[in-house]
Amino acid sequence: MESPVWPFENHEEITAFGENGTAVSNAAHCCVKIQFYRTPRVSPLKAPSLRQLRRYAIARSLFKATSLPRAIARLGFVQADPMRAPARAQDLILAQRVKDYRAGELERRYPRLAIEEAFFVNYGFLPRETLALLHPRGAPRAWDARMQARAQEVLAFVRQHGRTRPRDLQAHFDHGRIKRWGGDLNVSAHLLEGLHYRGLLRVAGREAGTRVYQATEHSRQNDSPEARRAHAGQLLDIVVQLYAPLPAASLGYLCGLLRYGVPHLAAEARQIQEHAKSRYAHAQVDGLLWFWPQGEKPVSSRYLVDDRLRFLAPFDPVVWDRRRFQLFWGWEYKLEAYVPAHKRRMGHYAMPMLWGEQILGWANLKVVDGRLQHELGFAGPRPRGGAFQLALDEALQQMQEFLEL
Repeated sequence: MESPVWPFENHEEITAFGENGTAVSNAAHCCVKIQFYRTPRVSPLKAPSLRQLRRYAIARSLFKATSLPRAIARLGFVQADPMRAPARAQDLILAQRVKDYRAGELERRYPRLAIEEAFFVNYGFLPRETLALLHPRGAPRAWDARMQARAQEVLAFVRQHGRTRPRDLQAHFDHGRIKRWGGDLNVSAHLLEGLHYRGLLRVAGREAGTRVYQATEHSRQNDSPEARRAHAGQLLDIVVQLYAPLPAASLGYLCGLLRYGVPHLAAEARQIQEHAKSRYAHAQVDGLLWFWPQGEKPVSSRYLVDDRLRFLAPFDPVVWDRRRFQLFWGWEYKLEAYVPAHKRRMGHYAMPMLWGEQILGWANLKVVDGRLQHELGFAGPRPRGGAFQLALDEALQQMQEFLEL
C-alpha cells in the first residue's frame, strides 16, 4: 500500500508572520534584504476586494485547456494521491486543464514526458528541471546503521537488476515490516521510498499503479551561499505561482512544507519567507495580508470566470488551501476519506462543486457496474431553475467521457 498524501487540514501551522499578519522584519533587515536579493522592494498595491481575489484565484488556475506537457509546466507541480474515487487526484486535476484528457493518461505517457515523480511540498509530478533544484537532499529523519546497510543492499540490487518493483525486492530480501502511516508497511517498500526521496532512485513508470524504480544520479549542484538562496527562491516561486493568491498564514504553512521537501535548504527557505514582501506583490484585504506573483494584477478584467460547473479534486489548486477556501466561500470543506464512515458529514471523497465563481457544495462520484453515480450535498439551498441542472448534466457527461464510460 502506498503512503497517503495528507491534505491541507490537520497539519500544524508553520509561519513566521506576526499576529497582525505582517512579515516579521525591521529596518536593519530591509537594508540587508536590498543588498541580499539585489531587487527593489515591492510596493503594496491598491487592495483588491475579496471577491476580486476569488475571481483571480479561479481564473488564473483554471486556464484555457492546453496540452499535457504545457499544463504541467504552467502548474509547476501536480499533487498525486493513490485513491481512485472516481479517479486519482492527479488525473482529476489535469482533466480541468488538458484538452480531451482521459483518466490514466498521465501514467501512460509518463515515460515519454520530461517530468518526474517526487516529493516537493507534497508528493506528485513536476518538470524534470525542477527536480534538479531538490537534490542532493538527505532525509528529515536519518536511518540507523542497520537501515543504512539495508538501503545500500537495495541500491546495489536495483543498480544490477534494473527496473525494480517492490515485489522484486520482497522476493529477494526478507526485510520484514515496519509501522508507518498508521499501519504495517513492508520494509523493502520503505527503503525504496527513502532512496527515491534522497535522489538515488527515480520512478521510471508504473505498472497497475505501482511504482517501478531505477537507479539514477544527479549532477553536483553549485553549493555556494548565493546558489542555495537562488534555488530556495525558485522553489518558493513555484509554490506561490501554483497556489496564489495566498493569505500570509497559508504562505507560512507552505514554506514549512517546502523546508520538509528540501531540508538542506531550510535556512535559505526561511530567509526567503521572512523577506516575502520584497519578492511578491502583496496587499491587505479585509485585515489580512495576501501574496501573489509580481506582475499580476488581481483587479484586472482579464481574469474572467466562465459559467461551467466543475467537480474539483480535494487537492486541486483552487481548493487546496482550506483556509483560503473558507475566506472565499464562507463554509468549511474537509476531505473525509480518512475519517470513520459514521463521522463523515460530506462523504468518503467529496469533491467541491464549482459553478462560476461559487462553490455551492460537493459531489460524491463513483462508478457502479460501468455507470457513473452521483450524490450531491449543498452548503446552502440547492439552486433552482434550469441553468444549474443544465450545467450539472454537462459536467456529468464530461466526467463520463473523462472516465471513458
